[in-house]
Amino acid sequence: MPRHVLAICGSLRATSINRTLLHASQMQGLKHALNITLYDGLGDLPIFNPDNEQTPPKSVLAFRAQLSHSDAILIASPEYAHGVTGAIKNALDWVVASGEFMQMPVAAINASGRATIAQAALIETIRTMDATIIDDACVTIVLNGKNYSTDDIINDPETARLLDQALGSLRKALDESDQKRDIA
Repeated sequence: MPRHVLAICGSLRATSINRTLLHASQMQGLKHALNITLYDGLGDLPIFNPDNEQTPPKSVLAFRAQLSHSDAILIASPEYAHGVTGAIKNALDWVVASGEFMQMPVAAINASGRATIAQAALIETIRTMDATIIDDACVTIVLNGKNYSTDDIINDPETARLLDQALGSLRKALDESDQKRDIA
């Protein structure tokens, strides 16, 4: 049975290597019966304000709805000044209290070998939100400085292997979660 995965790129750049990695994930995900949809509304979310949490804008409601209709989440985000991007942090802030990440399987992939601090911070934030981090699906695929296209990622044996490993681990975690629910 195909599973729906919402992919979130922490960069707003149209030519972001993280976005390219997520596009490659869409293609590779089909091998694992993962229908990966790239969320394109990150830049449309207003700056989080707790005063607006009970009556959020339409863009926030749409983001929450996409999360709620997903079986898992895949995030690829760059590191800025040893931290996660403001865009991804803002998006996460909008869903801390509403709970869409609670018990949600999440994989965080990383397109830069230098982004280790932000990757760790992102995973810690998501874990704090009570999501289920799929550790085996959290990988670094070093693409910085390579100017790879989606096809380059898919056709390079090492990058394709790492991406396939991450997506396979995510699918396995989803299947194991289904089995536990069936037993219960």
